[in-house]
Amino acid sequence: MVLTTGWRQRLPVWAPAVVFGLCLVPAGLTGFTLWQGLAADPADYLTRQSGWWALAMLLLTLLVRPLAHHLHWPALMRLRRQLGLWSFAWAVVHFAVYLVLSGGEWPVIADDIRKSPYIVLGFSAFLLLLPLALTSTRAAMRRLGKNWQRLHRLVYAAAILAAWHFWWLTKSDLREPVLFAGGLALLLAWRIWRSGRKVVQGRAGGVRQKP
Repeated sequence: MVLTTGWRQRLPVWAPAVVFGLCLVPAGLTGFTLWQGLAADPADYLTRQSGWWALAMLLLTLLVRPLAHHLHWPALMRLRRQLGLWSFAWAVVHFAVYLVLSGGEWPVIADDIRKSPYIVLGFSAFLLLLPLALTSTRAAMRRLGKNWQRLHRLVYAAAILAAWHFWWLTKSDLREPVLFAGGLALLLAWRIWRSGRKVVQGRAGGVRQKP
């Protein structure tokens, strides 16, 4: 067991601002590209960019826990909320662009779902992220208690659906979907390993406590 030193128990005061600034860069570049008319098809460009960054930010959110564990820096966990909200913001843009392109007409959306089932995966991922974003506040954590952690484990299901959505809609070059899927597989494997280790340690501790 590694004891964390004092500085590892807290984040530098500037860390959240730096993370916010870094997360703002892709949004700024996307906005600049659209403003300058550099995208041949602005709607398609925004759809792809927003979906890509929603998934990328989601995987970064999941990466925080392994980093905090292996660096023995639990304070890093405080960055998860910000990264998760950035992922959700990109997902909102992604979903909003789709609604605009479909005219918000349910017959059109239903026809899209029939022809392109991957839309169901993306929409399901968005629906799973929605309650996580709404309950990301400290007040929600206090109100939900232990149920808060159970609810927020849905982030893994959302990530799986989002990665599957990206893979399914990609027609030719699968390098990026494979990269995302591989990264997610590693994160899931780590999570399973970590959970299994906790169970084993808990049982071992229970055995030692018996008279």
